[in-house]
Order: sequence, then C-alpha cells, then structure tokens
Amino acid sequence: MGKQSFRLKLKARALRSTYQIEDSSGDPAFRIKGKAFSIRNKFIVEDQEGTPLLRINRRFIGLKPMYKIKRDGDVVAKVKKKRGAWRSKFKVDVPGPDDMLVEGKFWKREYHFERDGRRIAEVSKRFWSWADTYGVEIDDGEDVVLILAVVVCIDLFLKDIESAADVSDEDD
Repeated sequence: MGKQSFRLKLKARALRSTYQIEDSSGDPAFRIKGKAFSIRNKFIVEDQEGTPLLRINRRFIGLKPMYKIKRDGDVVAKVKKKRGAWRSKFKVDVPGPDDMLVEGKFWKREYHFERDGRRIAEVSKRFWSWADTYGVEIDDGEDVVLILAVVVCIDLFLKDIESAADVSDEDD
C-alpha cells in the first residue's frame, strides 16, 4: 500500500495561527487558519483556492478540552486526550466503527495513528530542525484532510500542556 507525504508548518502571528501544508513535492496542498490562544480555538481547513473543507473548534467537557471537527456542518470527529500529560494517547472518535487511536512519544513529536491495530499514519518532527514543522505520512485511501486536522488538534493540546508547565515553573 502506498503513502502520501506532507510537511506541516506552523506560522504564528499575534493571535492568528496558520498551518501551511505542502505535499511531497513541496507544493502547497492545504492551509489551516484560525485564532489560537483564545478560549475557543477555531480553525478552518482550506484547499489552496480558499474553499473551506473542515472546521475545528475546541470545546470543554468539565475541565478537559476536546476538539470537534466538522465537515459541511456535521461532526466527523472528536479528538480527546486520554490519561496523563506526556504519556497520553489521543482518541479520535468518528461516526461508525472507524475510530482511531493516536499514540507515541508526544514530547518528541513522534507518534502514529492506528485503526483496528493497523498503523495508518505517522507524524515526525525528527527531520525538521526548525520549530513547529512536522512530516506526516498517510496511507493511501485514508481521509488525508481529517488526519492533518487531527495533527493540528494534537499540536494545540501539546502547546496547552507546555503553557501550563511554563506557568507552574514560574511559581517555583
């Protein structure tokens, strides 16, 4: 089975963030724009013509954040963090039996997606020396746009954890 490769780069400016996504040839493929660092992170996944493909919104269940991903107004996934800070897993709850589990070494930004015990995508920061750039490989036949949106959700979760750790370090 073949794979599709992408490079995802974060460009943060003040209260706006943009994730630029390039294909394996280095050509622009998608853009994810939004307002980060707000109470309700909101992002829109667009193709290069600016057509909205998905919407990402952060919600809270009690004190725990959860991201909802919508396509044409319908929820296509909910991204939730499971137990612990750095040794956590993420569950991607999709309608029907196609849920995904995301696990790996999140502090190193090295993780993978699984469905029914089969690896379907891998994310790595290993080969990118500059900050906030990831390589993403996705099996052919998978929902590329959805998986890339989930990578952004996980990046936002991890930034929240890092911010909380920075704040608690200041108390020492």
